[in-house]
Order: sequence, then structure tokens, then C-alpha cells
Amino acid sequence: MTCNHSEEAEKSEKIEKMRHSASHVMAEAVQSLFPDVKFGIGPIIEDGFYYDFDLPRSLTPEDLPIIEAKMAEIIAQDVPFSGEEVEKEEARQIFIDQPYKLELIDEILDERMTIYRQGSFTDLCKGPHVGSTGEIKAFKLLSIAGAYWRGDEKRPMLQRIYGVAFETEEELASHLERLAEAAKRDHRRLGRELALFSFHEEAGPGLVHWHPKGAVVRRIIEHFWIEEHLKRGYEIVYTPHIAKIDLWKRSGHWELYREHLYSPMDVEGQEYLIKPMNCPAHILMYKTKLRSYRELPLRWAELGTVYRYERSGVLHGLTRVRGFTQDDAHIFCRPDQLEDEVVGVMELALFMMHTFGFEQYEVLLSTRPEKYAGTIEIWEEATQTLKMALERLELPYRVDPGEGVFYGPKIDIRLKDALGRAWQGPTTQVDFNLPQRFEVNYIGMDGVEHPVVMVHRTVLGSMERFLGCLLEHYAGAFPVWLAPVQAVVIPIADRHLDYALQVEAELKASGMRAQADARPERMNLKIRQAQLQKIPYMLVVGDKEIEGDTVSVRLRSGENLRGRSLEEFKAMAKAAIESKAP
Repeated sequence: MTCNHSEEAEKSEKIEKMRHSASHVMAEAVQSLFPDVKFGIGPIIEDGFYYDFDLPRSLTPEDLPIIEAKMAEIIAQDVPFSGEEVEKEEARQIFIDQPYKLELIDEILDERMTIYRQGSFTDLCKGPHVGSTGEIKAFKLLSIAGAYWRGDEKRPMLQRIYGVAFETEEELASHLERLAEAAKRDHRRLGRELALFSFHEEAGPGLVHWHPKGAVVRRIIEHFWIEEHLKRGYEIVYTPHIAKIDLWKRSGHWELYREHLYSPMDVEGQEYLIKPMNCPAHILMYKTKLRSYRELPLRWAELGTVYRYERSGVLHGLTRVRGFTQDDAHIFCRPDQLEDEVVGVMELALFMMHTFGFEQYEVLLSTRPEKYAGTIEIWEEATQTLKMALERLELPYRVDPGEGVFYGPKIDIRLKDALGRAWQGPTTQVDFNLPQRFEVNYIGMDGVEHPVVMVHRTVLGSMERFLGCLLEHYAGAFPVWLAPVQAVVIPIADRHLDYALQVEAELKASGMRAQADARPERMNLKIRQAQLQKIPYMLVVGDKEIEGDTVSVRLRSGENLRGRSLEEFKAMAKAAIESKAP
């Protein structure tokens, strides 16, 4: 039996009210423990809530059960939530000792505002809430984090407590199990444990340092990416990392994206910017000569590293960084070629997703925002073309109203990983703005110049974010074709080392990424450590293997395939690598 949309909306509204109310109960519990607390804000988020506090000491994980117990007491008392409207001056008096609330009050334009009370706690809040604290069901406080007030690193650092709430204990338990699994798959932890990448405060936050094994995985992906693009008529280009500021002013980035740009640098009296995007450089190359309609489409691809300022508070492992490499490409085409080009991009994006093991995804068509470049007629034509491309491919999609970029509509694909979490993936954007700003034209059949249609697209996203997504999807156990070390040869005793080195050499000669473990450690320890390193194949060799010219094959799953001839093993591994099986 399924719920209709109204029932789903009602259920969603009910749970949101409960989570919002839980944040107020948490604030009351914190106030009872720390009477001098200064309150920030406490909104709901997906699956739960948080509240920001300015406290006299730093919280520790040991504080969470104490706060939970206080919350349970408040919930058991079944205290009603009551809302009322008050004048602005009255609100100032109510929150006279709460500087963050006073700041919010001063920003409210209306002279009347809503406050909510429950028990000893009063908050500036529009609501809505459940009727009483007793309606808050299964909840759990999860973690403590630092958060700058209003997200501004120049403002005070507050302490944020995160929590979740559900209607039943079963739902809560299920959610906590998913969180535990997500923690095991956290790419930041796996990156350290598998020695793939690191970040260093000495170099600056948000800047990735790729270790040898991480570089191997990245290089494999990049080589595959280049091969598939060449098959589809793309040409690979490279562009500089800096350019004069005038270029970014003409492109509109200086005006529209300045908050993401780094400060200009002086080079011989000229101001230069480190590049946030690759597109203006591709345009300059296009304009090095007059182009005929016969030359189009031009498909230029670049694994271009760009740099964008992100506040330190939002940086997150590989998924939110300050320097990243886009699997970028720009297509210059005629309007009559646009649909075919979009279809080609989407086919490549779907091929890439399937190859890397992502079988579930969501497609969104993002339409004209409030602020946009070009005419409504051009927007409607481009949006209709994107719709036709999606329909040709028989791809289900939903419209995301007003979420297009200012220069044109776009198609976004959100990948879903092994836990069902959505990640930003391939995107295809139609651009009217830059061709106009830079006068990017072609000579048509009529001998007259016409503006090109420019398509910006990525089929993976940034290499950093994609690898973070890939790590969590596979929990670090990459498919054999992507594994930085595909096989480790483990001698049972020192007398078997020469044979292990011989096997290693033969595997390397066949193209496999193999290594012999020559450390003076016990065999079982080596096997366990190889499993922890997520190495697909462990080849154990001893007297029997030397005598029979074989290897004893163990998989990282723990399965033991026993003795195989080296040729049999190489054929098995080659099949797994060439098929790119997950």
C-alpha cells in the first residue's frame, strides 16, 4: 500500500516539526547545564537538527549523553510549546543577554515577530512546533563541531551540536546503522589508511597532496578519460594557470564570482588572476582564426586544474577543496547541432557512470533563474532542445525550476552510491553569455558571421570530488582495474622470498601492479595487512608452490582459491581488469 502525495507531505511536515522542536529541547537542556550560554540558531536539517552555542568551555563527546538525559527529562514532562507575537522592543528586552539573538532581531524588518516558549526556554522563532515536548519520539545526539557565527570566519566560533530524530526507535536504529556504515566509508579516513592523499596546514587547507598510490588511481582514471574522449572526436588541450585580470573582467567572473577568486598578483606591473575556470582560455584559442560552419562542432577537452576560494569552514576532504582538476570540455557548435551534441555528452556521461559502477542516478533539467543573460526566446529554445535530447535517450528526468546558471539551462546528473547517497556528477550547460561577451562566431553558409552555441560539460566532475565519491562507493576496495596495488606476493618463510620476487617480476612484466612483501613479518600478519589495504589478490607462496610453479590465491574478501598456476592466475586477473568489473 502506498501513500499519496498529500499523505507524504503531511508526514514530512510532522517529522520536520518534531525535529525543529527537538532542537529547542536540546537548547533548553544545554541552558540547564550552562546557565550563561549564548544561543545562536537551531534549524532542522536532513534527518535531524543542530543548534549553535557560545559556551564557557569546550564540549566533549562525553557531554552528549548528559545533554541527552536532560532532554529525556524535558520530553517526559510533556511541556507545551506556545508561540506569541511581540513588538521588536519587547523582543530586545526578552533577549537582552543574548547578543546573537539581538543581532537577528535588528535585521528583522517587521516591527512584530514571533517567539516560542517551552518550560524555561524562550527562542526567537517562526515555528511551527509540535504541541508539546512529549510528542518528540526517538532522538540521538551525534556530534559536536565548530561553526563560525553566520558562517563568517571573522566572527566568533560557536559550538554546534548535531542530532537526529525519527518517529520510531526502529527508524532511528536503522539510521544509526547507515551512519556507522557511512563512517566506515568516509573517504577522509580511507585516504589516510590507504595512503592515497593528505592535506597539510603548512601548505594551506583545501589543497590536496596525492601520494603514490592515490596518484596511480587518478592516473588510471585520467588515461581512461582521455582514451574515451579521443574515440568520440574530442581534442585534448592545455591552458595556463594564470591570466590577466582583464580576461576575467570580460568573461564576467570578476563581476559575478569575485567572492570565489583569489587576490590579483602583480606581474611586471600587470594584474593577473589564478584561473577559476578553463572556458575563457578555450575561447581565446577558438578565436585565433576565423571559423567556418564546416569546422563545427569543435570539442576541446582539458583536465584543467583551477583554484577557487572556499571558506575554511566548508572545506571537506576531497569533496570541497580550493584547488581541483576539472574533467572539463567545451563544445563550440551551431544551433542546429546542439541537440546531437547534448545527446553525445549524455551518452558519454552514462557510459562513464556505468563503467565506474554507478547504476543509480537522478537526472535534473534546470531552467531559467531570475537573473539571466540572453532573451527568453533563446532560453526557451535551448531548454526545449535539452528536453528533446533527454527524450531521445528515454531518460526519466525532473524539472528543477529556476536552478539554471545565469548563462543558460543545464542538465545535472546526481549519482547514488552504494548507500543511496546522492553526489553531484556530470553536468551539461548551454551558454549564451560568453559567446556574446567574446564575440565567438562562425561564418555560415550565407557568408555572414553567426554566434556559436557553447556547451560546458563535465562527465565526472572534479577529479578530487569524483575520487572521494568513488572511495566511499567502494569503501576503499577499488575494482581490480583501479586498485593501486592489484596483487601482493607473500612468502611463507624467508627461503621462499626468491620465488616471491620471481612471481612479482613476472606479474609486472604482464602489466600488473604487483609487489612482493619482503618484510620479516609473520605470513598471517602480512595477509591481514594486505586485506586492510584492500589489495584484491594475495598470492601466498611456499615449498609446495615452488615445487609446482603455482601460487595460492586469496581474495581480499577472505575467500581462498588455493593453488593456481601462475598463467591461470594471470588469465583470471587479466579478465577482471579488461572487463572493468566492479
